[in-house]
Amino acid sequence: MNELEEKCTNLPFLLLMQTSKAIQERIRDEMAKNHLSITDFSVLEVLYHKGKQTIQQIGNSILISSGSMTYVIDKLEQKGLLNRNDCLEDRRVIHVTLTDAGIDLMNKIMPEYRKLVDDLFDSLQSDEAETLVYLLKKVRNKV
Repeated sequence: MNELEEKCTNLPFLLLMQTSKAIQERIRDEMAKNHLSITDFSVLEVLYHKGKQTIQQIGNSILISSGSMTYVIDKLEQKGLLNRNDCLEDRRVIHVTLTDAGIDLMNKIMPEYRKLVDDLFDSLQSDEAETLVYLLKKVRNKV
């Protein structure tokens, strides 16, 4: 097998990584307009869609460690975007919720975010999007 053939076997992986990076950079640039990192936005998005969550639940949703989660939650709490509340049933558990300011910010950001994501994928026909989802799930399920 020559080097070119060997390289081509990794082309789907390479394109997936490049596409993912490009999408994350676009989202990062959009979130920077609201003084948020992608991780900040991800935490707020989980709370916006799911409501009250524990720090561990949020971390599991966005795939970052609990140590990093504490730092991000501290920052967002200082900005007045979320609150921490002790769980009455289990003192080891802390629940996190959006504040009114956090809800207002997410109500402003989410339509812009949805439009950005829709625009990124609008070059795909619906059957192509379905095929892409199918193929990505097929790879994900093997991991």
